Amino acid sequence: MIKVEDIVYVRFRAPDLGQMETFLNDFGMVRSKRTDTALYMRGTGADPVVHVTELGSEPGFIGFALQAASEADLARVASVHGADIEKRTEPGGGKRVLVHDPDGFPIEVIHGLEQLDVLDVQEISPLNERLDKPRLGEEKRMVPGASHVHRLGHCVINVTDYQKSAAWYHEQFGFLKSDEVFIGDTDTVLGSFMRCDCGDRFVDHHTLFLVGTGKPGFNHAAWEVANFNDLMLGRDVLRTAGHTPVWGVGRHVLGSQIFDYWRDPWGHMVEHWTDGDMFNASTAPKMAPIDDLLKTQWGETAPADMGD
Repeated sequence: MIKVEDIVYVRFRAPDLGQMETFLNDFGMVRSKRTDTALYMRGTGADPVVHVTELGSEPGFIGFALQAASEADLARVASVHGADIEKRTEPGGGKRVLVHDPDGFPIEVIHGLEQLDVLDVQEISPLNERLDKPRLGEEKRMVPGASHVHRLGHCVINVTDYQKSAAWYHEQFGFLKSDEVFIGDTDTVLGSFMRCDCGDRFVDHHTLFLVGTGKPGFNHAAWEVANFNDLMLGRDVLRTAGHTPVWGVGRHVLGSQIFDYWRDPWGHMVEHWTDGDMFNASTAPKMAPIDDLLKTQWGETAPADMGD
């Protein structure tokens, strides 16, 4: 129906906004706005919000927002779903249409967000590699501190019926398959990494990963950070603050990104990543065995409960 351009933010519920803000500061975000009932966090990129927390007694994942290319696309979504175009009253303004996927996850299709100035990040002098040594006569020194979250890169959700959900996200928003993951033989597909269709423009290997578990739920969300050194500096902050590590550091096979997984105070899994693959619409989809899902090119072995 339309072709979305990116994912913008994820939305959660938690009983303590202050505790969530403390964690997200350590994770590398900064406050965009906080009210009595909601917390909005941004990164260093142009998006005015990359993480939303609504105050509520029962913590949990609510949904996510996708960026539409035009207001005309919002009108198409509203017409097909019998929904209204609403004025956003949250940071960044703009407009949205709220729809629900086959498992009932609320998807905000948004357009017209005010774009902010990109924040500065410390410049880290270049690497001296085997045959290319550009750093001459200077020392390499980094300022300790949290990672610099730049933007939300992808969200992973568990779905009841993978084939049904994959068809819906393709038909509604133009998502393309990058890698389908199969179990045993290629006829038994567990899920797929899906990316936005922006034509010739290169985009992330995946914006959405659907996992057919038979039961809907949140798996994890992932934010891009400045670079590998920035990821490692942030890891030290999270570890020193006593937050809960899950898996990392390593480099994935599917998507190729360097990763580091953590849990927020209510157990939601969140990821730092950098240096991922970029595809455009001409890249053909591939099939990958489930072993590639939790395999690394280097780094720590996945914990036993990572695939739950």
